[in-house]
Amino acid sequence: YVITELLQSDLHKIIVSPQHLSADHIKVFLYQILRGLKYLHSARILHRDIKPGNLLVNSNCVLKICDFGLARVEEPDQSKHMTQEVVTQYYRAPEILMGARHYSAAVDVWSVGCIFGELLGRRILFQAQSPVQQLELITELLGTPSMEDMRHACEGARCHMLRRAAKPPTLSALYRLSTHATHEAVHLLCQMLVFDPDKRISVIDALAHPYLDEGRLRYHSCMCKCCFTTSAGMRQYIVDFEPSATQPFDDLWERKLTSVQQVKEEMHKFIAEQLQTGRVPLCINPQSAAFKSFAR
Repeated sequence: YVITELLQSDLHKIIVSPQHLSADHIKVFLYQILRGLKYLHSARILHRDIKPGNLLVNSNCVLKICDFGLARVEEPDQSKHMTQEVVTQYYRAPEILMGARHYSAAVDVWSVGCIFGELLGRRILFQAQSPVQQLELITELLGTPSMEDMRHACEGARCHMLRRAAKPPTLSALYRLSTHATHEAVHLLCQMLVFDPDKRISVIDALAHPYLDEGRLRYHSCMCKCCFTTSAGMRQYIVDFEPSATQPFDDLWERKLTSVQQVKEEMHKFIAEQLQTGRVPLCINPQSAAFKSFAR
């Protein structure tokens, strides 16, 4: 067995549940998503499937990004083609929908913007039956993009867009998502939902937005493991609230793995190395429905 910490739910289940979501909930969830993505992007990793179901949440609202099945190291060479079979359609960036052969970390930011809107409105922001309809819903909100904004798209997608009647942006509709859609919230959301990926806000700049100040404070005051409270009751804060990777991720070792047995051996080696640095206490809940199966 590989035992990981328990996270009881995910963001999709929370959004569709009748549970009340306050503005504080939304801020602390969004902060944690962006904080995790900052680390990934600093390591040159594109997740490429950010969606509510891939954001696990525990009973204390601590959120973690999961499912790296579509994740890849960022490709710096823009002449190299990248697959378009990524990202669940509802959260897919317009450059991918329009056949861009190369894309960047901005595709993850678009996905976060869709999730942000979903947290505010408690419904999927762009819910279409096909990629073409998905693009239609996006242009209904953002308006028809300019030729400059479509420079990453394939020729066929540009022609399709230009044949259609021009649409004006209707971003004011975002204020009607919920009472939590304040000016600061909509301002940040609009910077995430930008058609041109080069003009879309970065994760670093999004984290610096005033809307997330309260989420950062709440997370580091009572939720995180990077800060701690002293015996005197004083909170000791980490110097860098949103750390970056010390170096880019190198997937060379992964590409060398050619069999399941090799994967098992590498995992065993890694676990053995961790045990030399001190054991992490194992907490098992005997009341868990899975306990009997695990013990057997």
